[in-house]
Formats: sequence, structure tokens, C-alpha cells
Amino acid sequence: MARRRDALTRPRVIAAATAVADRDGLTALTMRSLASELGVAPMAVYHHVPNKEAILDGVVDAVFSEITLPDVGGDWRTEMRMRAASAREVLRRHPWAVGLLESRAAPGPATLTHHDTVIAAFRAAGFSVRQTAHAMAVIDSFVYGFAVQEASLPFDDSESLDEVADGILDAETAERFPHLTELATVYVLEPGYSFGDEFDLGLDLILDGLDRLPRAAG
Repeated sequence: MARRRDALTRPRVIAAATAVADRDGLTALTMRSLASELGVAPMAVYHHVPNKEAILDGVVDAVFSEITLPDVGGDWRTEMRMRAASAREVLRRHPWAVGLLESRAAPGPATLTHHDTVIAAFRAAGFSVRQTAHAMAVIDSFVYGFAVQEASLPFDDSESLDEVADGILDAETAERFPHLTELATVYVLEPGYSFGDEFDLGLDLILDGLDRLPRAAG
């Protein structure tokens, strides 16, 4: 049964848009599919979002609102580790959002709050403005890139990993690509391997490098 138009609100519209993107992908998100998700006529949606760009602005802001903010004045490494881990988990729920997060020309309040708080946390830790810009760029590039790679892997558990490996690793492969075979058999195919574990190592390397930057007192 269609919902009454006057029951619609912008948050409901954005939540429905996020649900469509989560289920069917970003390309499936249109005014018509959004109206169908809400159970209303397409024209009813236009009372709350004027166009597709406004929908994208809204869903990006909704995604940013899910990422845990760092505590300004807390231990910066702890806070940035927490924030990076939270961003990764959010992007696992919304993999379509990776390429959108930094793309909006009209960022919403959650987006602006997120960035302002991250900047404040770095500045409180003694990072200069330039160092803060460097730190945000390198951490976000790592988190977003890792999210893309993680979502693109042809396996999601040890069983499917074994199936992929069986299709790649054979006697001919081992002879032609010995180092690839060694990495797979000695490390990747060992019990307990998870690609996600590489996230913590990579983030540690970045935080270690940032920690060596000369800084003023917080």
C-alpha cells in the first residue's frame, strides 16, 4: 500500500535512497526507484529532494553520520585508529559510497562536522595545518583504497579462497610464477588468514610515519 505523501520527510527519503543503493547498487538509484521504495508517486519525492544530485548529497551525508568521530584532545593515534576502523566498517555496509564521499560540492552538516572534528583532533595533537592536510589525505586514501580492494576480492571466506586458489595454482603456475605461488601457499592459504588483517598493519605503518613528524605541543 502506498504511503501518504504528507507522511514523507527528507530523512525518510534519504534512508530509502540509502537502502536502494545498499541493495541494488548506486546505478539503480533513480527518482523512480526511490519513489517505488517509498511506495509513493515520483512527484511526491520532489517535494523533499529536487533532483538526483540532492539525493547523492543526502546519502553521502548519511554515510558520514555513521562514522565515529574522534575525541578532540584524546590520544591522537587511538582516536584516528578508531575513526579509520569505523570508516572501514561503514564502507563495508555501503561499498557504493567509496567514490562519493569526497565528491560533493554541497556537503551536508554531518560531512562538515566530520571533517572539522578530524582537523580539530590533529590540531589539538600539535599537527600544523599543512601536516593535518597531509595526515588526512594519506589516512583517507588508505582507508578508501582498502575498502575498494576488500569489496573487490573474489573471495569472502577461507572456503571460497581455497576455491579461487585451486583455479589458479597448478604445476604450471608454480613453475612460471614461483614467488606468487610461495606467497599464496606459505601465507595466504594458511589457516586463519584474513585479508582484513592487513588493514591494521597498514594503518600502523601510516600512524608510525605521522608520529615521526615534528610537532608543537598539543
